[in-house]
Amino acid sequence: MQRIAVVTGASSGIGAATATRLAAEGFQVVLAARRLDRLQAVADSITQAGGRAQVAQLDVTDRAAVAALADSLERCDVLVANAGGAIGADPIATASPADWQAMYSSNVLGTLYSIQALLPKLIASGNGTVIIMSSTAGLGTYEGGGGYVVAKHGTHAIAATLRLELCGQPVRVIEIAPGMVKTDGFALTRYRGDAAKAAAVYAGVAEPLTAEDVADAVAWAVTRPSHVNVDLMVLRPLAQAAQYKVHRQS
Repeated sequence: MQRIAVVTGASSGIGAATATRLAAEGFQVVLAARRLDRLQAVADSITQAGGRAQVAQLDVTDRAAVAALADSLERCDVLVANAGGAIGADPIATASPADWQAMYSSNVLGTLYSIQALLPKLIASGNGTVIIMSSTAGLGTYEGGGGYVVAKHGTHAIAATLRLELCGQPVRVIEIAPGMVKTDGFALTRYRGDAAKAAAVYAGVAEPLTAEDVADAVAWAVTRPSHVNVDLMVLRPLAQAAQYKVHRQS
């Protein structure tokens, strides 16, 4: 029976690239996100390339909807808990609590709901894998990143705690922590559609990571022998030595 991988946040960026790559690795992929038209476009691309994909319109902050998706699946072998994102870049003193709440809901609670709903099927598979998409923001701090840093520290803590709690169960817990990744929407969403501010994030950086770079890391980790657990993989472009230290060409 073909193994099934569920990818949240699969309508664009890292999620779409990961679903596409896992399909190429032989998985039947379930693409879950809010934007149905974008999901369908990704699924169509996968099927045209000979893969198998299905779409599920889903808001991961809706616990009942996540549970319904899990119930609809015959099995689940891999969960890529990728949905999330950043909103705003304000200092803590003036940040919007609503923005912080939205980031916590999508990055932390969305990850929690997805794991809770699908974990029984992952265990039942006898060889399950949970991929938690965190960030280098979950491993350090930087000015203007407070709300996102807090949220991604939360996902980092989920990964570490879940790995302890599942010790002895046939489920691997793998955390992927990307640094600067240039995708279509991440920075644009963070800066509320301000294209100039979004572009400035990558200004002068010759080669930021791409969504495909992260998808390649996910695929490599998932396809290791089942006794090999990649606890944490940190990815950065060569130009980024730390969250706050980036080489920019003039």
